Parts: sequence; structure tokens; C-alpha cells
Amino acid sequence: MKSVTVQQVPANAQLIDVREADEYAADHAAGAKLLPLSEFVGRVHEIDPDQDIYVICRSGGRSAQACSYLEQSRGFDTINVEGGTDAWRAAGLPMES
Repeated sequence: MKSVTVQQVPANAQLIDVREADEYAADHAAGAKLLPLSEFVGRVHEIDPDQDIYVICRSGGRSAQACSYLEQSRGFDTINVEGGTDAWRAAGLPMES
């Protein structure tokens, strides 16, 4: 699994947010798609394996778990977003709520 800082996530990236729905509803990185970790295995088909897969959570722990799952069980290359949504917000990057 690769890791990048929030500043290294390209515009229009396939960004998967694995936090729960209430966390996502409060605020999330602009353009992030919600696939909660609690539903992740059943919804993994919603990820486009032909695009880079950036995974984000609150601070980086759950996204690392999701990346590990995708790499070990699906053979996908993944990119964990270090610091997660907290770092995204702190960096002043676009947010939605």
C-alpha cells in the first residue's frame, strides 16, 4: 500500500471515504464517495479498479485497513491518504457537507 499526504491527492481522484454515514454527512473531502468500512466488503464492486484508488477516513487507520483488504483479497493497488479527513480539513482543502 502506498501512502500520500492530502496535498498529493490529485483533483478528480477516485477518493473512497470509509467512515460511517454520520461522519460523512457532517463533512467530507469534496468529491469523496462513501463506502463505510462496515459495508465495505459488500460494496467493493462500486470501486473502479481501472482508476487509482485513494482511500480516506478520519485520521488514517480505517483507510489503511480498507487498503489492506483491497490489496490482499482483490489484488488492487491502493493509496492510503495519511491524516485522513482531519488533515484534509486542516490543510484547507475543499470540503462538502
